[in-house]
Amino acid sequence: MPFDKTVVVPLDPDATFDLVTRPERLRRWQTVAARVDLQAGGEYRWTVVPGHSAAGTFSEIVPGKRVVYTWGWEGDDELPPGSSTVTVTLTPTAGGTEVRLVHDGLTDEQAVRHAEGWNHYLDRLVAAAQKSDAGPDDWAAVPDPLDELSSAEATLAVVQRVLRDVTDEDMSKQTACTEFTVSQLADHLVGSITALGGAAGATFDDDPGKPVEARIADLAQPALEAWRSRGLDGTVTIGTNNPPATVAAGILSIEFLVHAWDFAAATGGEVAVSEPLAEYVLSLTHKIITPEGRKAIGFDDPVPAPHTSDAITRLVAYTGRHPVPAV
Repeated sequence: MPFDKTVVVPLDPDATFDLVTRPERLRRWQTVAARVDLQAGGEYRWTVVPGHSAAGTFSEIVPGKRVVYTWGWEGDDELPPGSSTVTVTLTPTAGGTEVRLVHDGLTDEQAVRHAEGWNHYLDRLVAAAQKSDAGPDDWAAVPDPLDELSSAEATLAVVQRVLRDVTDEDMSKQTACTEFTVSQLADHLVGSITALGGAAGATFDDDPGKPVEARIADLAQPALEAWRSRGLDGTVTIGTNNPPATVAAGILSIEFLVHAWDFAAATGGEVAVSEPLAEYVLSLTHKIITPEGRKAIGFDDPVPAPHTSDAITRLVAYTGRHPVPAV
C-alpha cells in the first residue's frame, strides 16, 4: 500500500530540489543529521529524530525535477534500509512548486505509520520553504529511549539551531568562556567532536571556511554515526585515557548543550531544549564532571542556582556559568 501526497511549496523547482536533497537544507525541516551522496547509486543516511535513522540508495536523480531513493530504518527487521522506495516529483505550478511524494513497498500497517510521519514532515517542508526554517521539531525534543547516544543526537539538534542564526559579525563576540570568542569556541567544539568521534572510529574532513552551523553539523554527523555503529560497550581510547564508552559518548551531550547556551548567550540567541532532555544531560554532568576533574576539563566552580530553576539553568550553573537566560 503506497503513501501518496502532494503539497505546494512557495519556491522554484531548483530551490525545492535543494530543500529535499541537501543536508544543510534537510536539517531545516526533516533531519537532525544527514549524510548524502547525491548521485545514482550514492548512499544516504538521515537521522530523522534522535535514535531513528533512515538509510538507502539513490536510484534516480534529475535536478529540479525528480529524485528516487530506497528507504528503510536502521535496526528495523521489518523495514530495513533499502526495502521500500520513495519517489519525489517536482512540478512548477502557480506560486511555487508542486511536490508529490510517493512511498511504495510498505505493508498496510507500515503505510499508516509512515503516513503520520510524512504528513508531519511535509507540513514542515512547506513551513521551511515559507520561513527558511521550520523551527524546532517537537518529535525530536525528547528521545525515546533516552540514552547517551540519543541524547547526543538531540542536543546536536539544539546547538545546530543556535548556530544557524550566528552571523559573521557574531564570530568575534566574547562568550561566557573567558578564553573563547564565538569563533574560538567553535574551534574548541570541533576539537571535542573529532576527539570523541575519533574514539569511536570516525574520520573527518574539517573545513574551517564553512558557515559555523554547517561546519559543526558536517563533523558531528560522522561522529554520531560512528558511535551508533560502535555502541556503548567497553572502553575507548582518547589520548592517554581509556574512559568507559558511556562516559565518552555522554560528554558529547554536555559539549553540545552547554556550548549551545554559550553561543546563544554571546549572540542573543535562544536555546530551545525540552526539560526532560536538559534534566538528562544535567544527570550526565553530575556523573562525569567530578570535583577533582573540573579544572582539568576547563569548568569553573559551580555557581549557585535555585533548585526550582529549570534544568538548563541548573546545568549551566553547575558548569560554572552565571545562568542569565539567553533571550
